[in-house]
Amino acid sequence: MTRKIIRTDSAPAPVGPYNQAIAASGQMVFVAGQIPLDPVTGQIVGEGDVAQQTERAIANLKAILEAAGATMQDVVKTTVFLANMNDFAAMNGVYARYFEDTTAPARACVEVSRLPKDVLVEIECIAVL
Repeated sequence: MTRKIIRTDSAPAPVGPYNQAIAASGQMVFVAGQIPLDPVTGQIVGEGDVAQQTERAIANLKAILEAAGATMQDVVKTTVFLANMNDFAAMNGVYARYFEDTTAPARACVEVSRLPKDVLVEIECIAVL
């Protein structure tokens, strides 16, 4: 198996000992969980607004996928972590703009007790090239 580290300045730098993404065997891309950090300022986007935070988290995913040579249509699995499941509808409204019903990836969505930097949403994905 070959392993390639994917990095881009168009998404926030990792805040710990992990990479933005790993491409495995040239076919699969595993993108680390993305929170709503602006890659230029390093600041949280949309303080208190899960829709704005979802928008930024997905923009970060998209930038990393592009750096790996993938698109949103190549995503086969996402996991969404919410600080509050009551935010599901707002998150899902934004998410649905990026993934159409007929081609949407498999997805899990879970409520967690806390997310990095106390954001409201974190999203990770797996894509196949």
